[in-house]
Amino acid sequence: MTGSKTPSTDDPRARARGFGFLARALLHWCDPFDPRTPQTPPRRLGAFFLWAYRGFGWPILGVGVSTFFVGVTEVVILAGVGELVDRARASPPEAFFAANSDFLLFMAGLILIGRPLVLALGSIFGAMVIGPNLYAGVLWRLHRYVLGHSIRYFDDDFAGRLAQKEAQAGGAVETVTMDLLMAVGVLGSFLIGMTVVLSLADWRLGLFAVLWGVGYFLVLWRMLPKVRRLAKERAEARSAVTGLAVDSLSNIKTVKMFAAPGQEESAARVGLSRYRHAAFHVGATVTLLRTSLNMLNGIAMTALLGVALWLWSSGAATLGAVAAAAAMTFRLSHMSNWIAFTLLGVFRELGTLEDAVATLAAPHELHDRPNALHMRAPAAMAGAADRIVIEDVSFSYHTAAGERRSAFTSPGPAALRNLSLTIDPGEKVGLVGPSGAGKSTLTALLLRLYEPGSGRISIGGADISAVAASDLRARFGVVTQEPALFNRSARDNIRYGRPEAVEAEVHEAARRAHAHEFILGLRDIKGRSGYDAHLGERGVKLSGGQRQRVALARVFLKKAPILVLDEATSALDSEVEAAILETMGALMEGKTVIAIAHRLSTLAEMDRIVVLDGGGVVEEGPHAQLMKRGGLYARLWSRQSGGFLGVDAAAE
Repeated sequence: MTGSKTPSTDDPRARARGFGFLARALLHWCDPFDPRTPQTPPRRLGAFFLWAYRGFGWPILGVGVSTFFVGVTEVVILAGVGELVDRARASPPEAFFAANSDFLLFMAGLILIGRPLVLALGSIFGAMVIGPNLYAGVLWRLHRYVLGHSIRYFDDDFAGRLAQKEAQAGGAVETVTMDLLMAVGVLGSFLIGMTVVLSLADWRLGLFAVLWGVGYFLVLWRMLPKVRRLAKERAEARSAVTGLAVDSLSNIKTVKMFAAPGQEESAARVGLSRYRHAAFHVGATVTLLRTSLNMLNGIAMTALLGVALWLWSSGAATLGAVAAAAAMTFRLSHMSNWIAFTLLGVFRELGTLEDAVATLAAPHELHDRPNALHMRAPAAMAGAADRIVIEDVSFSYHTAAGERRSAFTSPGPAALRNLSLTIDPGEKVGLVGPSGAGKSTLTALLLRLYEPGSGRISIGGADISAVAASDLRARFGVVTQEPALFNRSARDNIRYGRPEAVEAEVHEAARRAHAHEFILGLRDIKGRSGYDAHLGERGVKLSGGQRQRVALARVFLKKAPILVLDEATSALDSEVEAAILETMGALMEGKTVIAIAHRLSTLAEMDRIVVLDGGGVVEEGPHAQLMKRGGLYARLWSRQSGGFLGVDAAAE
C-alpha cells in the first residue's frame, strides 16, 4: 500500500506482534532501559543486586512463589502415593476405585493440571519476563556507567577485558537470580513439606528430615564461600587471558610484521597456565563438596529408611508412611545433588560477579557537578563567548585527576608545566613542537578528557570543569592522527557527528571530505555496499587515508564552532591533501581552530603558531616572525624540506 510503513525486523515491538497481546504485555512488563535507574552501581555485592533488581521486583517475586509451590506440589504428590498405599491395603480391590474416586480425581488433577500449571507460571515469569530483560538491563546499566569513566581508566585496561566483564556481570546476575530462586524455593518448600508430612506419620521421621536438612546446609555453608573465592580468582585469570587474546588479535598486523607469534604464544601460555591452576583449585573444591554431600545423602537415606521400616515393623507407622518416606528420601537425594550443583554454579557466578563489579563499578574519576552549566546551543557561546583561556595549567599522566603535587608525591614527568595561552574567537592557531611537547595533551584537557593537576581552563568565561561534559564536547569537532571508526556502516560513522542529519547532508559532508567516491565503491562480506557497507573493526577495511577522510566528513557534518585537528591530514597523499586543504577554508570560516602538525607546511592558513616544548609555550607568532627569531620553530622548519607553498622566501 502506498505510504504504508513496514515495521523493522530489528524492532522487538514489531516481532512481538506475532505472539498476541499477552506476549507483548509480558515482554514490555519490565523496562530494562529505564533512565530513572541510579546510574552508579554499588560495589558491595548485596547492594549491587538490589540496584540490578530495580524494576524487576514483581517478576522475581512471581518466580519465587511459583518455585515454592513446585516443591509443595512434589511433596503432596509423594505423600499422596503413600496415602494410596494405605487406602489400597484398607479396601478390597474390586471396591478400590469406587471408594476412593474423589481422592483419585484430586491426585490426577494435581499431576495433570496443578503441577504443569505451577511449572508453566514459573517459566512465564522466568523465561518470558526475567530472561529477556534482566541480562539486558544489567548489561545496559553497566555499559552506560562504564562509558562515563575517564580516558585514564581505559588507558589502564584492555577494552576486550572490560567488555567481557560487562557481559559476565549481566550473565551472572541472571544466572544467580534464576538458579537461587529455583534452588532455595524448591528445596526449601520440599524440605518443609517433607518434614510436616513425616512428622504427622511419626515425630521421629520428621526429626530425621530436619537433621538431614541441617547437615546439608552446614556442608554448603562451609564449602561454598571457598568456591566463591576461588571462582573470583579464576574469573580474573580468564579475563586476563581474554585481554591478551584481544590485544594480540587487534594488533595482528604488528605481530606478523615483527614475526613475533612466538612472543604472543608465550604470553598466552603464561596467562592460560595461571587460569589452569585457578580452575584446578575450583575443580578440587567442587569435587570435595560433591563427595561430602553424596556421603551425607547416603547416611541420611539409610538412616531414614531404616527408622521408617523399624516403625512399621513395630506398628508405629503404616506401610503408606514407609512408602512416602522412601519416595521422598529418594526424591530428596536426587534433588539435593541437583541443588548442590546449582548452588556451586551460583557461587562460582558470585565470584565472577565480584571480580567484574570491582573493576566496572570503580568511582568515576571525572564527573559532572550536580549544578553543571549547560551550553549546548551554539548561540550560547557566540562571539566573544568562544574565547579559550588556559591559565597556568600543569598536568601529569602519572598523577590522579585533580591531585595536587606535594613533597610526598612522585607524579612522574609533567606533560604540561604552568602553561598559559589565550585563543580568541575565530582565531586559527597551530600547535607545533617536538614529540612529547604536550600538544595532544593540551587538546585532551580542552575536551576535559583529563582534569588539570593545577590551573584553570575556561571557554567563554566558564570554567570547563563546571560545564556538563557532553555540552562542552558538543562544541568541538575533532579529527585525530588515528581516527576512530566503528564497525558500522559508512553512513553511521559519518552521521556520528550529527545523528539527526539526513542522507543528503551525509553525502555532502563526504563529498567535501573527498570520501564520497570511494564510499560508493565499498562492499562488505555480507554484500552491503556504498554507504551501507560496514567498515570493519576500527575501520580496518579502509586505508589510512580513507579512514581519515571519513573522520573529516564526520567533522564537516557536525558543524562544531571549535575545530581540533590533530595531524588531521597526516595519512593523506599530497594530491588528496591539497584538495582537502582547499575545502578546509570553508570549514574553518568563522570557527576557532586548533591544529596540531608535525608537517609544518599544513599550517599555512593559521593566524598564529604556538610552539611547545617541555610542556610549556616557548614561542608564538606568525610564521615569518618565528623564522626571523631563529629559535626552535626555525630549527624545526630547517629540518623539513620545502616550506609553505606561496610564502615569499624573503619573509623567512
